[in-house]
Amino acid sequence: MADTDVEDGGEDHAAAATADRTTDGGVEPGEEPTRPLGLPQWVAALVPVVLLVAVLGLFLFASPLSGVQSGEPLPDVTVTHATMPSDDTVVLHVTNNGPESVTFSQVLVDEAYWEFRVEGAGGDRTLAPRQSARIVVPYHWTPGWDLHVDLLLADGTTVSHTIVAPQASPGMTATVLVTLALVGVFVGIIPVVLGMLWFPFIRSMSDRALHAMLLFAAGVLAFLAFDAAFEAFELADRIPGVYEGPLLVVLGVVGALLSVQAVSAWRERRVAAGDDRAAGGLWVAYLVALGIGLHNLAEGLAIGSSFALGRVSLGTFLVVGFMLHNVTEGPAVVAPVADGERPALRHFAALGLLAGAPVILGGWIGGVAFSPTLGALFLAVGVGAILQVDWELARLVRAADGRVASATNLLSFLVGFAVMYATGILVVV
Repeated sequence: MADTDVEDGGEDHAAAATADRTTDGGVEPGEEPTRPLGLPQWVAALVPVVLLVAVLGLFLFASPLSGVQSGEPLPDVTVTHATMPSDDTVVLHVTNNGPESVTFSQVLVDEAYWEFRVEGAGGDRTLAPRQSARIVVPYHWTPGWDLHVDLLLADGTTVSHTIVAPQASPGMTATVLVTLALVGVFVGIIPVVLGMLWFPFIRSMSDRALHAMLLFAAGVLAFLAFDAAFEAFELADRIPGVYEGPLLVVLGVVGALLSVQAVSAWRERRVAAGDDRAAGGLWVAYLVALGIGLHNLAEGLAIGSSFALGRVSLGTFLVVGFMLHNVTEGPAVVAPVADGERPALRHFAALGLLAGAPVILGGWIGGVAFSPTLGALFLAVGVGAILQVDWELARLVRAADGRVASATNLLSFLVGFAVMYATGILVVV
């Protein structure tokens, strides 16, 4: 009897709680939600946005801070990079970061005034806020000799830029595109495929050795993440201030990490639904290949931009250095599938292309549309993806072995990191 009273009391309490939620404006199952002021929900969602726009418009129109302003803001112009299409032309790529228009009045090259023209600024020498343009200077320069350029604005402000050891830019022709593709094959695809040929050896390892190999792969990826992060923040210093370079890098890292994590969560839902194909290590292998591919995309961007800026001569030694550096990425790709059923050959081909072919795409993008902003963003995206993939590798080892931080696993991680460092020294850029 007492148990019945308790049960009845619990039901009465649950009913009372439901009644309270309904009274407070909650919605019972099956009941249509109430409409605020009788308006559709999408209209109610737009009301705050419309009011915000109205308040901002009123603020800008009334200018309540006009009486306390202490002067006009200083001009803020960034020279992102310079290209040399011929030995008698210098092209400076500039961006106006400030809130006011700026006008270029004079250009000095090595302390001498020179004629110039501004391309992409509406036909005159004035740049609107957040506008980019090219300043073309007909100047005969000497390869390898540094140039110092000063841009004089109409208000007397001087913007300085030094071109270190200038070289002629070959331009993007069909020959250059084919050359970049061949370099991408030798730098990206071939090293990864050669590294994947260790799959039979990895597959013959004991479980303990295989888990150590997975941590070796994690060490390889961790090195790539650190390397790309340092390069991204270095490029961020050259990004026009209007784009907030450091924050753009953080956005790329976090955005890529969460995007790859979303893919991983989708895979886990498929595993919970009984999809056996999603439960194996092949998914993790594809994530590893994706992370390496995003890093190699940024690597290809650096190669392509070197062609565009005429700063790197990609000789045989440089290509060999890249190959030695990237061949260790192959075992990282195939290690997650070494403990299960052998995947079909098409999967190995897809993994190799996913990890290595982005070097070609990055080379083309860098050669055609190089910018520090694009380079930093690509590098940041690669960092975010690699960090999430490292987490997946750790989870894979933990699920199989019960622990990650064993002495063997930690040493394997360190060896992977050290091998990438040692081979990275061979890459001279």
